[in-house]
Amino acid sequence: MGLTGLGIFHTIIGIVAIVAAIISFVRFGKIDLTQLSGKIYFYTTTVTALTALGISKHGGFNAGHIFSVFIFILVVVAFWLSVKRSASNKARYVENFLLSLSFFLSLIPTVNETFTRVPLGHPLAKGPADPLIAKTLLVLLIAFIAGAVYQYIKQRRITKLN
Repeated sequence: MGLTGLGIFHTIIGIVAIVAAIISFVRFGKIDLTQLSGKIYFYTTTVTALTALGISKHGGFNAGHIFSVFIFILVVVAFWLSVKRSASNKARYVENFLLSLSFFLSLIPTVNETFTRVPLGHPLAKGPADPLIAKTLLVLLIAFIAGAVYQYIKQRRITKLN
């Protein structure tokens, strides 16, 4: 598998972030930064994004690093909206979308790295351009779009009730 100590730490923290996001989606229909699962997602995603900057399978700054910087910005802006604009309904829409987008973007390198490494010795995919990776990412994109629409509709109903 060839992971460094930083790579192993990054992977473990990243898995915790994904699990926390899934728990939050199941329990609350969104990544809710006021709940424990949302807080865990925020902190572990922040650490995962920052540790990714010290990892490079191909040497030098690459697309994975750009994803990490972008994901970091998304979660920090969402956190800022959560704290500083807590009374704003419009900020909640943006916050929810940014957190969901950060989760979806986190899955892109996760799928690529997992499929090109697992199972050991006979990975599912040969490289990032493998059709299996493309098909999986397409399914995830459709799920992201459906989830974002669902969150918007659900939040709009809650806003109208208040």
